[in-house]
Amino acid sequence: MTRLLVIKQYIKYYVARYEVYLQPLAKFALAYIVLQFANGATGYMDRLNSTAVVFVAALTCSFMPPNFMVIMVAGFVVAHMYVVSLECAAVVLAIFLLLFLLFFRFSPRDTLAVLLTPICFSLNIPYVIPLMLGLLGTPLSIVSAICGVVAYYSVSYITANITTVTAMAADDMAVRFRFIIDGILDSQEMLVMTAAFSVTIIVIYFIRRLPITHNWLIAMVTGGLVHILILLLGDLIWDVPVGVGGAVFGMIISIGIAKVIEFFVFHVDYNSTEKVQFEDDDYYYYVKAVPKVTVAAPSRKVRKIHTRRSKEEEA
Repeated sequence: MTRLLVIKQYIKYYVARYEVYLQPLAKFALAYIVLQFANGATGYMDRLNSTAVVFVAALTCSFMPPNFMVIMVAGFVVAHMYVVSLECAAVVLAIFLLLFLLFFRFSPRDTLAVLLTPICFSLNIPYVIPLMLGLLGTPLSIVSAICGVVAYYSVSYITANITTVTAMAADDMAVRFRFIIDGILDSQEMLVMTAAFSVTIIVIYFIRRLPITHNWLIAMVTGGLVHILILLLGDLIWDVPVGVGGAVFGMIISIGIAKVIEFFVFHVDYNSTEKVQFEDDDYYYYVKAVPKVTVAAPSRKVRKIHTRRSKEEEA
């Protein structure tokens, strides 16, 4: 454990020292991964699938505010949908505009969660998003979770029914619009997952703020159980397909990732907890102090060794 704490201190030191270089590099890497994922999930416009285009777009995102990355990814998806049909592009654009209004109004700081939600769904570990938002965010982070879930299921529905949409090219435009909109709104799986994300974030947020020992770990486990319970209820009531084994395995991995986040953000020593009492002219204060676990990074000492010259050389 001591070695891990030393490594943590080294990471924090070098990140703080070279932040001016690491921050644009991290934004570039994230933008490149997310844009490549968007191209892989849709990929209907050949020009946007070019590595050079993705590289330039990611490079642009590295020098812009983080929320610009969300707009860039949405633009890629809408452009891909436009190749399929004008109706698909119009529906996706309308959904994205509505989500942008909610996101930028209530939780503009949760950019990372919105971008990583589709990727986590593809990796079968979407549960890490509500765990992360519950531990690090606020109840308003529910808006970010809903935005990510709705965007993922909307694009997934269109790509899954792309053959049907293209076959309806000769039909009336209103029919195609209704087919796409009704399919997205009737997605029971999206509604169940949205409810599970929201309830999980609320449960984790309130438990991790309780003045109890190991509150973060209790919040993770409780939130994970609540999330799986809601998915099972959705399976019983609305016949939403839920793989129990996959859900439990994904939740275990998500809790492991959450523990890594806790190690870097909220690693404390509960054995050294102290209760402090003091007062001023108006109040008595009873404070429970839990110290953070920190280890000073070993400093390197350079010792200079001087060789003595022989008497003959001196002569």
